[in-house]
Amino acid sequence: MGADWAALRAEFPALTHWTYLNTATFGQMPRRASEAVASHFARRDERACSDFLDWFGDADRLRSLIARLMRCAPSDIAFVPNAATALSLLIGGLDWRAGDRIVTFQNEFPNNLYCPALVQRHGIQLVEATWEGFYEVLSPRTRLVVLTEVSYINGFRPPLEEISARLRERGILLYVDGTQSLGALTFDAGAIQPDMYAVHAYKWLMSPTGAGFMYVSPALRERLTPNVIGWRSHRHWRNVDNLHHGAPEFSPDAEKYEGGMLTFPVLCAMEASLGMILEIGPERIEQRVLELAAKLRDLLRGLGGRLPADGSPHFNSSIVAARFAAKPAS
Repeated sequence: MGADWAALRAEFPALTHWTYLNTATFGQMPRRASEAVASHFARRDERACSDFLDWFGDADRLRSLIARLMRCAPSDIAFVPNAATALSLLIGGLDWRAGDRIVTFQNEFPNNLYCPALVQRHGIQLVEATWEGFYEVLSPRTRLVVLTEVSYINGFRPPLEEISARLRERGILLYVDGTQSLGALTFDAGAIQPDMYAVHAYKWLMSPTGAGFMYVSPALRERLTPNVIGWRSHRHWRNVDNLHHGAPEFSPDAEKYEGGMLTFPVLCAMEASLGMILEIGPERIEQRVLELAAKLRDLLRGLGGRLPADGSPHFNSSIVAARFAAKPAS
């Protein structure tokens, strides 16, 4: 039974008066997400926040939804306010040595350029590669590769499973930003095996800004020291009536990177949106997204556009780009 896309549109108030093609900048939130936020604040008023520990149980329920979506374990998921925070946690937690290298693609999203560029003052080299020359720039001093799953500029979608396998052979860590993809496209953490995968959910996951998470592989958790430390850093933080004093003993789970309180209202909204995605079916959504993208490419070709997708198989994604001779981008 196919999804009733017309009925699903009714979940999005803005779509009653907008034809919206810009989810790559901001996704529209479904009504149920806004209602979930209102419900959280109503619960606070009703119970005077006396049940705040239960909110963490709600967050754990959301971890399980994310794990279903990504095909990983709930213990692999930590909440962060955005993807920049995740990358900063990674770069700030590794034991860098002068001469180490970080490799990324040319024209990457600024997150993936700014933070690695700042550590160059410690003798670490940032290398920006083309896809065609990517494997050639890898060296014995390459410690980390930083990529986006789908390019925000032209929709380029690197073959992550192939890349990850090649990097594992060489002991190189892989960080992937899935903000421009997850929700529109499926992701299988078990098949791809990134070391870290970060998502700010305000685009294709139809959530508010500030709702984000990161997947941290079990192997990376063994070596990546948390550098955001707070009252929840100790593994027994739920014992709020007798909190540990002294250096924290970290949990083996990814939540050890969260540090303190969570942004519960936006997480409530994300839970509602993820629930909707899982109800529809991630595979069905991906099929629909790619069908619409293919139609748009055909329309652009008919108007005389030249598409990167015509020269490479790696542009079959949720973002469509075209170039028109003698016409500026707008």
